[in-house]
Amino acid sequence: MALSKSALKSKIEAEMVKGGIVISGEHAQASVLAQAIANAVVDEVTANALVVVPGGSSAGQYKVV
Repeated sequence: MALSKSALKSKIEAEMVKGGIVISGEHAQASVLAQAIANAVVDEVTANALVVVPGGSSAGQYKVV
C-alpha cells in the first residue's frame, strides 16, 4: 500500500473527531494541523524508512518509496 498524505490526513481527522475535537467551522484549525502532521509523517517515512528482507533471493535493505 502506498503512503498517501490525504488518506493519512483523513485518518488523523477521524481520530480527532472521536476524541471530541471540532475540525470544521469558521475558526477551526484542526484540519490544518492534521494536514501538517500527515505531510511530516509521510515525508519522514519516505525519506528515511528502510525495509529489511533478512533472507532469500531478495535479501537486503530497501528504501520505502
